[in-house]
Amino acid sequence: MDLSDGRAFSADTIVALFTDTFAASEGAEEGALIGGLVQQLLKTPAQELRVFTASDAGQLLSCICFTRLTYPEDPRRVMLLSPVAVATAAQGKGVGQALITHGLNALRAEGIDVAITYGDPAFYGRVGFQALTEEMAPPPLPLSHPEGWIGQSLSGADLSPLKGPSSCVAALNKPDYW
Repeated sequence: MDLSDGRAFSADTIVALFTDTFAASEGAEEGALIGGLVQQLLKTPAQELRVFTASDAGQLLSCICFTRLTYPEDPRRVMLLSPVAVATAAQGKGVGQALITHGLNALRAEGIDVAITYGDPAFYGRVGFQALTEEMAPPPLPLSHPEGWIGQSLSGADLSPLKGPSSCVAALNKPDYW
């Protein structure tokens, strides 16, 4: 399995992975929603976006996106992991966890201080994410499932509360995703 940044695959290939994966698990409407999100995310300025992929023999197996989460009153650099897709045939084989670990290590090497995501605590807990309160890390929009707001320090320091309101990239700045 090859783990790398997302430049090895076209935007269309990446969007198709997300669309197909989410359609298979959540239905066509969700597939279209997440596929559209990823299409918009891939237009995010490079300094605010990191894309990582897992592939085997040139076949895209998994893709993850990290985007800047800004806390203007806090000096720490924060990235938001969202969304994550693992091709249906590759699920349950550790591909997603290996790719997330790879992405977190790359962000750590870049000097990113904190990674946050909004998802299944049981799945993301396997790669070090822990529950956050909205007071600990104010989300950019109201959360429909606050139990899914999770994060981790990448700096080695304990995760102390992030200061101030936050903002996310334009593609994620819609209540449907929160």
